[in-house]
Amino acid sequence: MKFARNMCIALAVIIAIAPCAALAQALEKTKIIIAVGGKNLFYYLPLTIAEQRGYFKDEGLTVEIVDFPGGAKALQAMVGSSADIVSGAYEHTINMQAKGINIVAIALEGRYSGIVLGVHKNKVAQYKSPKDLKGWKIGVTAPGSSTNMMVSSLLARDGLPPDAVSIVGVGATAGAVAVMRRGEIDGISNLDPVIARLEASGDIVPVVDTRTAKGMKEVYGGAYHAGCIYAPVDWVKKNPNTAQAVVNAIVRANLWLQKARPEDVVANVPPEYYGDDPTMYKVALLKNMEGYSPDGLFSMDGAKNVFKVLNSFEPSVQAAKIDLAKTFDNSFVQKALQKYRK
Repeated sequence: MKFARNMCIALAVIIAIAPCAALAQALEKTKIIIAVGGKNLFYYLPLTIAEQRGYFKDEGLTVEIVDFPGGAKALQAMVGSSADIVSGAYEHTINMQAKGINIVAIALEGRYSGIVLGVHKNKVAQYKSPKDLKGWKIGVTAPGSSTNMMVSSLLARDGLPPDAVSIVGVGATAGAVAVMRRGEIDGISNLDPVIARLEASGDIVPVVDTRTAKGMKEVYGGAYHAGCIYAPVDWVKKNPNTAQAVVNAIVRANLWLQKARPEDVVANVPPEYYGDDPTMYKVALLKNMEGYSPDGLFSMDGAKNVFKVLNSFEPSVQAAKIDLAKTFDNSFVQKALQKYRK
């Protein structure tokens, strides 16, 4: 009887720890590095929510998020193997395929780009359309980033080449605000909360705004893929369970954001995101909430619009045969939704 009782106890312990053990065995990598260009930006808010609310930990992951001045730098880190995956702009999946480097987007964070082109208050009288930007210094998060690409697409629409303006990398933090306020640049292509701070102080006048459905329609033509989680195709193939764990966390963050109030978001982001002005942060957040993906899924219409924009100015894309179906994979999100959408 004693032996049987001990066996029952031992069996109960094994059953209790089995899920944890299975999880640990299932993940090909339990420690990963995610690169991001401007982690504090609303563009990447689902990433922060997944981190701050413990969704990565729930999936058995230890995640180090490395922040860079812009998305192009984050991409370089992944290509150089100093990061596993990136929270970045979907545009890079197309650009890199054109260059023979295959990366795939596995979870959508944003369906609006959220980028604003703001003109310095002293130059706004000279601006009527993007063609008036010719010869100006335009600040972007980093050269080659999505903020840079939006400027190039606006110029192309008015028949101007990308080098019609001087592109200046200013980052995505207080430094970008300071450069604009000092008048070192004529315009800025950036995101909230950088844009919100410059708007509030009256240093810029927004002339193109993709935080709204109207702005997205005007600039990109409708459905779009913006912030997302992407990784090398080979990495995803070698680490499918780890990739699934990452996507699970991001999808949970997307679903949480659909129901969150501004005060809930403020309570779940690091204090340095809003500094001494949480009210301004909430106001800016309300301008961006519509743009988050409700479920993390990609669409071919969104992919086609991104391609159309890039094809208007990017020589490598124009010269390549792009297979858009290979730039995103919805299978991980579909599994995550089965688990977490209620």
